[in-house]
Amino acid sequence: METAITVVLFVLLLATAIILGRQRNLFAASMLTGIFSLVSAGLFTVMEAVDVAFTEAAVGAGISTVLMLATLSLTEDVEAREKKISWPALAVVVLTGGALIYGTLDMPNFGDPHAVVHGEIARYYIDRSWDEIGLPNMVTSILASYRGSDTFGELGVVFVAGTSVLLLLGGRRSELPASGESPGHERPSSRPPGKRHAHVREMPVVRTVAKVMLPYIVLFAFYVQAHGDFGPGGGFQAGVILATAFILFGLVFGPQELVRHVPPERLERIMAVGLMIYGGVGVVAMLLGGQFLAYGVFTPSHPSHGHHYGIFMVELGVGITVSAVMIIIYATFATRRPSLAPQVVLDAEDRCETEVSADDVPLVPEERALRSGADLLAEGAAGTDAASEVPS
Repeated sequence: METAITVVLFVLLLATAIILGRQRNLFAASMLTGIFSLVSAGLFTVMEAVDVAFTEAAVGAGISTVLMLATLSLTEDVEAREKKISWPALAVVVLTGGALIYGTLDMPNFGDPHAVVHGEIARYYIDRSWDEIGLPNMVTSILASYRGSDTFGELGVVFVAGTSVLLLLGGRRSELPASGESPGHERPSSRPPGKRHAHVREMPVVRTVAKVMLPYIVLFAFYVQAHGDFGPGGGFQAGVILATAFILFGLVFGPQELVRHVPPERLERIMAVGLMIYGGVGVVAMLLGGQFLAYGVFTPSHPSHGHHYGIFMVELGVGITVSAVMIIIYATFATRRPSLAPQVVLDAEDRCETEVSADDVPLVPEERALRSGADLLAEGAAGTDAASEVPS
């Protein structure tokens, strides 16, 4: 039965990948990537890698899909079709794919007891983690205790990613709308109406469902954060789920409304707080006479209690930094000011010397509406003057 389920999931993955590769509608492509990640999470679950499946569902089907939907509000909805095949690009893809397939030939079979990953280190974790750490979830024991320094470095990579986005685009963030404008006011899209999907904030059903679901998403994030010691979950998954709730709020009610409630300046400080909590726990352990991130020194009489306290704090730091970085990446991209289009300077022989009057320049929709209103007022005033000149 397990083999049949695995085969079905692999067939679904292959079919989704083929349809995704042939898709030109970017909205449909975003949905298909979420489906691909969700099917992958099911495959990991069948392979008894529940923590990996949880991460794949939260990151692949959750935050990644939401970020791609946010990107669609800033770009075109349909991919431009290439007129000719790029043979160098095709060659690079074929060579890369062939190299990856060739590399799998040296990989051990799934479940092979003689594989390197099933060596002495894995056996040590299985035999000793409960006695030394005392947590039911062995994955949490490995990531937050045995390999705590590696996880600290990975959290630093997330922090650097958020900082890089701020350095590149933070200075181009648009201002909040003026007091006279509505909170959801945004500059109208420059795309033609025929190539623009309706924003989710324009759909009353989506707005209603979001109002109902957002509190439960936040509550589930807190549950995953607190329950990571005993089951699948932890700070990374909880941070991603919490960020998904805030980004969904921005998609439904507008990024300016999100920035109004969660200022980016505050997120920039919160982003560093989680990293400081994680590193601070290790520094305190060293001050108490232990090694970096050696939580047992917190309660020398019961080292397992110290591991509980230390792992809870470092997981909290992971959740804070991950959620803040994800939210600030979305807010920075969604509220940035558009760059000015490059001006084309023509050479002397390409210039067209002609007289163009102001009446020959077409009006943009906003100017056309103002001009029409002004014409109506002028016609009304002329009619009033003509009526006053008629003798009684």
